[in-house]
Amino acid sequence: MSSIDRTQGRILFGQTARSYARVRPDYPARVSEVLATRCKAGPGRRAFEIGAGTGKATRMLLELGCEVSAVEPDPRMSTVLIEDLPASLAARLRVSNLNFEEAALESGGFDLGVAATAFHWLEPAGALRKVFDLLRPGGHWAMWWNIFDPVEDDAFQRRTTPLFESLARGPSQTADGRPTFALDVDVRMAELRAAGFEAAAFEHMEWAIEHDTEQVLALAATFSPVSHATPEAREALMRGLRRITDEEFGGRVTRHFQTALYTATRP
Repeated sequence: MSSIDRTQGRILFGQTARSYARVRPDYPARVSEVLATRCKAGPGRRAFEIGAGTGKATRMLLELGCEVSAVEPDPRMSTVLIEDLPASLAARLRVSNLNFEEAALESGGFDLGVAATAFHWLEPAGALRKVFDLLRPGGHWAMWWNIFDPVEDDAFQRRTTPLFESLARGPSQTADGRPTFALDVDVRMAELRAAGFEAAAFEHMEWAIEHDTEQVLALAATFSPVSHATPEAREALMRGLRRITDEEFGGRVTRHFQTALYTATRP
């Protein structure tokens, strides 16, 4: 199976930017709670965000009161982010359409840094060194993912997984039997420690969402292997998903997903 290069994450998702904003689920409320309590997000705190996308995490930070510098390389994504924000929140947001590696952010200038369902598109060691440098002493780092793999045996997943097997593999997936990038806890924690962070912690959340056929298809269309596929492969995949959802599951499925959250502190 071929792999999608990490740099492709900077352009793939803009193809479905408006749909991405509409159908990608929000993050659990617990994430916002951890940002406010453990990471001290709040009024007057300066935060940067890596891979802001259409702004699901950005809005969370702004609603907590932070001043946010968001880095999003694809202007199609950041356009949706800005269009959907009320002016009262947008006033505390600055967006840079750059790759994180190239973004000129103030060294030691931030109380908090975050990456939401985005960090697997970066080379971890180098990116964490830059994150560490951007944070003030005592500053916090948080990275988290919504993971669209069920936490339990899932009949719908069993039936639809073969439809995706011919597609390229994104960097969040593994080919050697290891957990997905977000759930490879030992590796992620070791990377945080190697970068100089302290008080690293991991938290796992489970949640469920119900989708009708159109929502199943719309969410699948935002996945990187589907965006990366040829139009013919995407069309075949969507036909298969529609048939299975309608004919075998009555046009409605409940999916049991998960969220993985890591936090750490610059000493």
